[in-house]
Amino acid sequence: MSKNAARRPRVDAERNRGRVLQVAGELFAEHGDQVQMADVARAAGVGVGTVYRHFPNRRALVEAVAEQRFAEILRYAREECLTQPDARRALSCFLARIGRVHEEGQGVSSAIEAALGDTEPRGQVGADLLAIGADLLERGRSDGTIRADATVADLYMIAGAVAAISRNTVGDWRRFIEIALDGLRPHP
Repeated sequence: MSKNAARRPRVDAERNRGRVLQVAGELFAEHGDQVQMADVARAAGVGVGTVYRHFPNRRALVEAVAEQRFAEILRYAREECLTQPDARRALSCFLARIGRVHEEGQGVSSAIEAALGDTEPRGQVGADLLAIGADLLERGRSDGTIRADATVADLYMIAGAVAAISRNTVGDWRRFIEIALDGLRPHP
């Protein structure tokens, strides 16, 4: 067997990793920060050593669940929001997805925040989400539906507020999106 073949993850190892991630996400959604590595192993039908082989500690598992969550938002934004012909509708689509994901995954959010200190996207997926936001804002500025001085930092602030409102159920995040988008309209 060649060196490269020996280093390539086995199909069952990849399947186990995927199963562990799926189950961890489900458990975090249901039980929040209370979920331990042994709980994930038991629910995934693997040994705890298998979980630790893929994720050396709980923080690494939570980071992987968070990345998977943000990758799903990114995929949705690319497939559903960027295809909207109207820039404001595309922005609304993007922000609404963030709201739905955080509303439906409040336990996941609490696990992420407890392990990582916040719920912000990181790494390449975070950069890609910012790039989509920049693209949507540019489209809106170009077609005159978004004010010229709107920045990605503004959109990031709005997205963070939508996430906080929806995961903490402190108000109507859908209404907040409408109000925020009204604030991004060009001034006469």
